[in-house]
Amino acid sequence: MEKIVVVGAGQAGASCVAKLRSEGFTGAITLIGEEHAPPYQRPPLSKAYLLGEMALERLYLRPEHYYADNAITLMLDTSVNAIDRGDKQVIAGGQALPYDNLVLATGSVPRRLPGAIGGEMGGVHVVRTLRDVDEMEPGMQPGRRALIVGGGYIGLEAAAVARKRGMEVMLIEFAERILQRVAAPETSGYFRDLHRAHGVDIREGVGLTRLTGEDHVTGAVLSDGSEHPVDMVIAGIGITPATALAEAAGLTVENGIVVDAHGRTSDPSIWAAGDCACLPYKGARIRLESVQNAIDQAEAVARNILGAGEQYVPQPWFWSDQYDVKLQIAGLNTGYDRVVVRDGGVARSHWYYAGDTLLAVDAMNDPRGYMVGKRLIEAGKSPAPEVVADADQDLKPLLKA
Repeated sequence: MEKIVVVGAGQAGASCVAKLRSEGFTGAITLIGEEHAPPYQRPPLSKAYLLGEMALERLYLRPEHYYADNAITLMLDTSVNAIDRGDKQVIAGGQALPYDNLVLATGSVPRRLPGAIGGEMGGVHVVRTLRDVDEMEPGMQPGRRALIVGGGYIGLEAAAVARKRGMEVMLIEFAERILQRVAAPETSGYFRDLHRAHGVDIREGVGLTRLTGEDHVTGAVLSDGSEHPVDMVIAGIGITPATALAEAAGLTVENGIVVDAHGRTSDPSIWAAGDCACLPYKGARIRLESVQNAIDQAEAVARNILGAGEQYVPQPWFWSDQYDVKLQIAGLNTGYDRVVVRDGGVARSHWYYAGDTLLAVDAMNDPRGYMVGKRLIEAGKSPAPEVVADADQDLKPLLKA
């Protein structure tokens, strides 16, 4: 019987095993995860779940019985120690699991604040896993003081939740502006104004020098020399692909596990998908840290293991919820030289162009702008910037142009 082992029980791993079964694979499937919980959604962790608006069971991607019902062996609380490529087996949980095809869906790990500056004290958190959020939740009490380190989307989402829970919030970003790595100044300005309107003390161009306290954090010294009392610190300073297992096995790794357009690694029997995979895209190599990419790439890998031979071409899109604003992003803005603002009042969108070519759209409470922009990008169409900028013009006819 053919055996497929999937390492990593996150969105990509769960999507891969489900697609294998739905596509008719009848061999043995084993899904291995380090966490105690069955595969679950990560985005609601730091939002609806942390706010008490979503029960634990609603986080699960599928009912717990799904895996047994579909003859998928689910190994939780299990770390994979090594990949033996010669004998084609995975060493996990004290046993050797043979495979014909192996899928690495190991995801990513959050960067943590260095222990040398107090990053290992109590009250210092990251936002990635169910355990991270469960450990954080008791400290998020009204009137307590939270320091958010990092002004990317994770940091901004954490700031929004902390304010909703009645905390005093300061957010620091070492770069010149929040969202500098991922968004235009126009989008940074929009979210800076949004958070300040909700009472967040945003400080840009300011880093963290050290945290103070004994066993638990009590204060922070910033790079501008100021000192502030804090009760909790949340680090949103990025993630790194989880590649240690692949590196130890001798697979090609460069900003992630290098895969071809089919999702295959440098070993023809090993595949990778999700945050950990570095894939070809428009003549370059990228990693896409998004739920939709994890799903789509993992499903493509499943079909290719079964012989589909299809090339995976990502259609990047992302989202973020902060207060009453839903941000939806279509495309990748890398290389833009112009931003066109479409201001419809409550609905607002920022359109990224390189020359005359539309690259990406940031849509804030503007689902129509997002939908049209996404479809235009996927179709390779670029509307005239002056048309986009006119908020009184209906965008939908652009799809037929």
